[in-house]
Amino acid sequence: MALDFLAGCVGGAAGVLVGHPFDTVKVRLQVQNVEKPLYRGTFHCFQSIIKQESAFGLYKGIGSPMMGLTFINALVFGVQGNTLRALGKDTPLNQFLAGSAAGAIQCVICCPMELAKTRMQLQGTGEYKLKTKNYKNSLDCLIKIYQKEGLKGINRGMVSTFIRETPSFGFYFLTYDCMTRYLGCEAEDSYVIPKLLFSGGMSGIVSWLSTYPMDVIKSRLQADGVGGVTQYKGILDCVRKSYHEEGWRVFTRGLTSTLLRAFPVNAATFATVTVFLMYMKSEDSLPECEPGPVIHQPSSL
Repeated sequence: MALDFLAGCVGGAAGVLVGHPFDTVKVRLQVQNVEKPLYRGTFHCFQSIIKQESAFGLYKGIGSPMMGLTFINALVFGVQGNTLRALGKDTPLNQFLAGSAAGAIQCVICCPMELAKTRMQLQGTGEYKLKTKNYKNSLDCLIKIYQKEGLKGINRGMVSTFIRETPSFGFYFLTYDCMTRYLGCEAEDSYVIPKLLFSGGMSGIVSWLSTYPMDVIKSRLQADGVGGVTQYKGILDCVRKSYHEEGWRVFTRGLTSTLLRAFPVNAATFATVTVFLMYMKSEDSLPECEPGPVIHQPSSL
């Protein structure tokens, strides 16, 4: 159990390293001013950040998901596994319900983590060297938000995060379960690793597509107030104003970078977990490719 948990943490960290640049681009595109847009699209955003802020600009705010990684994995592994056992049978419906339960509970860690990540990603937009640095790191960001706004500020976007994560995790586990069953992922199969990587990558894409519009709203709510200007009173107000000003396409803002991120993030996670388990366990106790806990990686990472 301990080794499986550690493997999940290492794999999740690999996923964050691979996917964070895409996440930074996604957030920048989601919250930019439609009247004076800084970026024309995903690839232009990538180019602009690297040119104006260096390659390190793509990794702004990475400390926050790294800090919350262990706690999120603990919650996801524990809740999903225990819920599935409590439901009795390993069926597609129970996979969805167990995944949804895991997604709902991990919001307690995920929401503050993503708030700090979003604020850090938006800090110094367009600047190669920051002239004014409001936050030193993700922890400093959360401390300053708490000092200014209290617990309410730390949990900004909690409801929208809950609405996004609950079905998203459900679809993730459901899709992965169906894909691995369909592809016949058996430990003795010489192609089990490619099959697991493909299943995980596709599961990540499906989970994001299932709730992406709510992710746009969550990003806007968590970015609201940066610079001292507050635009939205809540979720419905954000939906109404966003749609009125920018049309339905606003709810797909940043989708390309998100989908580009989803597959390699999950692929990196699964590959790292498998290699880690192969290295840590002896050949006698571990088949060449044991699926083990890799089926339980959260798509939000």
